[in-house]
Amino acid sequence: MLSVDDRSVHYGRNAALERFSMHAADGEIVAVLGGNGAGKTSLLKAIAGVQPCASGRLRLDGVDITRARASARVRAGISLVPEGRRILITMTVEENLLMGAFARREARGADLEAVYARFPNLERRRHMSASVLSGGEQQMLAIGRALMARPRLILLDEPSLGLSPLLQTEVFKIIVRLNREGAAIVLVEQNVHKALACAHRVYVLELGRQVASGTAEEIKRNNLLQEAYLGRAKAA
Repeated sequence: MLSVDDRSVHYGRNAALERFSMHAADGEIVAVLGGNGAGKTSLLKAIAGVQPCASGRLRLDGVDITRARASARVRAGISLVPEGRRILITMTVEENLLMGAFARREARGADLEAVYARFPNLERRRHMSASVLSGGEQQMLAIGRALMARPRLILLDEPSLGLSPLLQTEVFKIIVRLNREGAAIVLVEQNVHKALACAHRVYVLELGRQVASGTAEEIKRNNLLQEAYLGRAKAA
């Protein structure tokens, strides 16, 4: 489905991502792990088209989309759920959801109802300001907004950040459910245990460079790797 080939992202003279390559197949959850400043968010922004790249190529289903605008990538089936959720608190819940369908021209009523069926709390607050939502509800709104684009590939940037352990568990249940329903997922996540528990394959970044990749089980068994790059996380 998605192929990232030798992508580099620079901020001035500083390299946030250097010649990174990865692949995400249909039906996969691919986790990208690493410490702060490893380049994880820059990777997702580059895939979504909201961060320019210094070099490399990007393909979706074999089609080169390296120079495609962010809106074109959304229409092609890529949706980003950004770190910090980035909902628009001056707008209602429903207005936020409709923003996720900006690239579509067809009727959106059925998609709204599907999101509300998935997240009943959002339906109860559909005409309220998004500012009244709890942190967990804001994350549901950010995911629902991405779903309004009917994505085949969902990019999730730190979806459990700032949530209680109970809500983190709920978010990961949603991620697994979305994947089982057919969405491929690229997941950047600080909770290494939960990311490894749901991912099929894993890439590990350090200071913008790939230092390891493999199945989730292979990464779990590599104690040296976990101690060096994943905060001494033990296998789940």
